[in-house]
Amino acid sequence: MDITKILEDLRQERDQLEEAILSLERLAAGGRRRGRPPAWIAAVRQQQTAATAKPTIARTSRKPRRKGPTTEGADTD
Repeated sequence: MDITKILEDLRQERDQLEEAILSLERLAAGGRRRGRPPAWIAAVRQQQTAATAKPTIARTSRKPRRKGPTTEGADTD
């Protein structure tokens, strides 16, 4: 038996159970609630969005935008 494989499987099951529990709790709450969510729900949402977030392209790797015609270097005598 590979203990690391067992631990990985158990962690996946735990994550699925947590999602199921959250869904049931939302149903039990009776619809959408107004106002600020409890801290534990906000923390779970942040973890979920952080796990699924796509990496963004760094601004330094982008081509700089042109701002339009400039008057620099033009003689206006």
